[in-house]
Amino acid sequence: MATTDQRVIRRGPYPELTWPAILVGYFLGAIITLSIGYASLILGFSIEGSELAAILGFGILRGIMKRSSIVENNINQTIASGVNGASAGMMFSVPALFILGETSFNPILMVFGCMAGAVLGIAFIIPLRKQMIDYERLTYPGGVAVAAILKSPGAGMRKAMFMLGGAAISGIVHFLSLSTGFENWELGAIIGMPGYMNGVWYVSMLTLGVAFIAGRGGVFFIIGGYVCYWILAPILAAQGHILADVNPNTLRVELFRPVGIGMLIGGAVAGILLAFPLIVSAIRSMQNAAKMGTGLSKDEMPIKFLYFAIVGAAILLFIIAVTSTREIGLVRGGLMAIMGTLWIWIAGVILSECIGRTNWSPLSGMTLIAITIFIFIASGIADSAAIISAVTVGAAACVAMAQATDLMLDLKTGYLVGATPKKQQIGQFLGSWLGPILVMTLIFILHQADGLGSEKLPAPQGQALASVIEGILGGDV
Repeated sequence: MATTDQRVIRRGPYPELTWPAILVGYFLGAIITLSIGYASLILGFSIEGSELAAILGFGILRGIMKRSSIVENNINQTIASGVNGASAGMMFSVPALFILGETSFNPILMVFGCMAGAVLGIAFIIPLRKQMIDYERLTYPGGVAVAAILKSPGAGMRKAMFMLGGAAISGIVHFLSLSTGFENWELGAIIGMPGYMNGVWYVSMLTLGVAFIAGRGGVFFIIGGYVCYWILAPILAAQGHILADVNPNTLRVELFRPVGIGMLIGGAVAGILLAFPLIVSAIRSMQNAAKMGTGLSKDEMPIKFLYFAIVGAAILLFIIAVTSTREIGLVRGGLMAIMGTLWIWIAGVILSECIGRTNWSPLSGMTLIAITIFIFIASGIADSAAIISAVTVGAAACVAMAQATDLMLDLKTGYLVGATPKKQQIGQFLGSWLGPILVMTLIFILHQADGLGSEKLPAPQGQALASVIEGILGGDV
């Protein structure tokens, strides 16, 4: 007899993996992917799409389509966030090619590489679900937050209305800005601030909206900007190292950006070193999962299917690595594919463990390390070919890592609302193919419009990666 404190999960009567959930997931996933992808090029960091998809899903599935299943909205959220998995993975890596001027790569080949990486990331992490979520009970704060939204239908509808209202306000403000020609307010010049202090003010609804989502984590970006222009610049000017009328953009490109990149690299390396205990814990989790045969659970995808997916995706990654450039050759390309597959396996587990305990994922640091490894493997051929091959495989690895962490967050949400893990895992696979197509298209459109690495689209993570690549090939690293 079930006791009162036991949680009874009914799976049969509730709609879950349905066509409405799939189609709404694709629709919301496309919108969220394009929005977050564009924002990450400006801000230098990305956010998960699960919360946005869950809130908007309530507005569509419950408000418009009159569907009431929580687990159906959970599938919508899983598919949408699966589509969005490519936004961080590709925006952290592919822009480096444009910044370095290496635009002769094959975008279709890279898209298929990212799809292969997505399949590898998902398939590698699925067998660890029961160990990390059921047994170790890792918190996954982001997944808990989404579960709270799903279990509060009234709050979900209210939040959906707030979100639509925010979008309307943002659109009106941006329209007024474009129609009046008002963009920057030269407040610094009005009150007599030196030009190097960059006293130009403007209203960015994009930055404001991301600040609401990022919370306290975004404070450090604000602090960094003020430290650069209002503390370092005056000190350097007082010592005669810079001119009083120097252009702020010149300071950004020649001084503050290299310093920031160095801090980013140092922080990434330090984060990996500090995460070493989690690495040990992750390896133990994999060993325990293998011993217990968790992949054979009736609620999980068949382990044979996962083996087939891993082998097939690894072969596709091998073909893409070998054919990425003519100079790479069979040996170097094959070694890059093997190392890429191993890195996806190791890094995906590490990042899933990190985000499960701290809600923080050092994705950019892992990407930086992966592409550094690939650059060393490709050394000895022309620099252009080495860069294209390394970033092609590196982008696939980055998308794989993003998919692994995203799936674990979604599975934690599903665990809390009574969803079937197998159906969520199918949903993640269904969503993973669309993101690379959307993001690659967006990258080319934005580069044609404003140029990646420009003042309008700084692509901070891409600039950091480009600087590291230049340092390695130039013998400075």
